[in-house]
Amino acid sequence: MAHRLILSLLLLCSVLLPGPVSAALGLGQTAPDMALSDVQGKPLRLSDYRGRHVVLEWNNPGCPFVRKHYGSGNMQALQAEATGKGVVWLTINSTADGSADFMTPQQMERWLAAQKAAPSTALMDESGVLGRAMGARSALHMFILNPRGELIYAGGIDSIPSAKVEDLKVATNYVRQGLNEALAGQPLSVPTSRPYGCPITYR
Repeated sequence: MAHRLILSLLLLCSVLLPGPVSAALGLGQTAPDMALSDVQGKPLRLSDYRGRHVVLEWNNPGCPFVRKHYGSGNMQALQAEATGKGVVWLTINSTADGSADFMTPQQMERWLAAQKAAPSTALMDESGVLGRAMGARSALHMFILNPRGELIYAGGIDSIPSAKVEDLKVATNYVRQGLNEALAGQPLSVPTSRPYGCPITYR
C-alpha cells in the first residue's frame, strides 16, 4: 500500500510539470554554447558536435522514472541505436550539490558503467547553467539538436508518463521517432511534448 502511494505521488509530481511546452530555448533556436566538464573532467562544448544530430538526456539516478528506463534496458538500447547511426548522445546531470540525489562525477561515471549505459559522454552541470538555459525541468527531459545546433525536439522520452516498465511496450518513443524522422530529412511529427520525470533540484 505504501509503495503504491509513493508511486502515485511521484506520478502526480511528473504530471504537474507544465506541458506540452517547448524549452526555454525555442524550437529552431541555437543551443547555448557553454563549457562543461564530462565525468572524467574533460571540458566540452555543444559546438564541438556541430555537423551531427545531438540528443541531450537529463538524468538523475535517484529518480524512479530514470530507473524505469535504465533498469529495463530501454535507455541503453536507445542510446546504442542512436549512436550507431552517428548521433551524439549526451547524458547530463544538473542536480545541485547538497541535494540528497547529488552524485560526484566519479559516482556518476560508476553508476553509468554499472548500468552498461551507452551515451557518447556524460556531462556534469552542477551549476545548472546549461539546464536552466535549455529549460530542462526534470530528469528525463529530452532534447534533440540538428547538425546546426538548433533545437528540433523538447519534451518527454515517450508518450506515457509513468514509472511502470510494462508501459514501455505501448508508449510512443518520441526520441526514437524524432531521430528517425530527422535523419531521414523529414520534419518532426511531434516536435514538443510534456516532459515527465523528477523535478531537477537546481543550485
